[in-house]
Amino acid sequence: MSETQNSTSQKAMDEDNKAASQTMPNTQDKNYEDELTQVALALVEDVINYAVKIVEEERNPLKNIKWMTHGEFTVEKGLKQIDEYFSCVSKKCWAHGVEFVERKDLIHSFLYIYYVHWSISTADLPVARISAGTYFTMKVSKTKPPDAPIVVSYVGDHQALVHRPGMVRFRENWQKNLTDAKYSFMESFPFLFNRV
Repeated sequence: MSETQNSTSQKAMDEDNKAASQTMPNTQDKNYEDELTQVALALVEDVINYAVKIVEEERNPLKNIKWMTHGEFTVEKGLKQIDEYFSCVSKKCWAHGVEFVERKDLIHSFLYIYYVHWSISTADLPVARISAGTYFTMKVSKTKPPDAPIVVSYVGDHQALVHRPGMVRFRENWQKNLTDAKYSFMESFPFLFNRV
């Protein structure tokens, strides 16, 4: 066979293949398009979630106070600052009280631990039977200069995740969820908790 016949027959085969691919759907292309669509939708969803987060932070910026320095620290000032912080970040419907728990002496610092009791009063129950709590730790270094700020962190009752004021938005629903769970527990044992 000559060159021209070879190229002519090759062209004919290519045209037949092209015609066949146009009449029969290519499942590989369809799967690729489906995967591409899923990736695009996931990307759009991530962008929307990020935009919502930015708008929320603009409307409700992280609230914090100016925490005292190592040189200013006393146990009483720690109580006042925690109370000031919760007055800044929580709604007025939550009542809270702060108490000093203990001081731990570590090698390079002292840990001052406070406990904040939370409760919410209602018209039906003006004195709450259930409270939630938050443990605050103020770390005062033995080696840092007196003008360095102290390190403050907190963790909720029965939780392990450590939060830092000004870096994490305090969520009142954490306390509400805990008090609701405690109420549900109490209701499941009425013979134990309904004593007057």
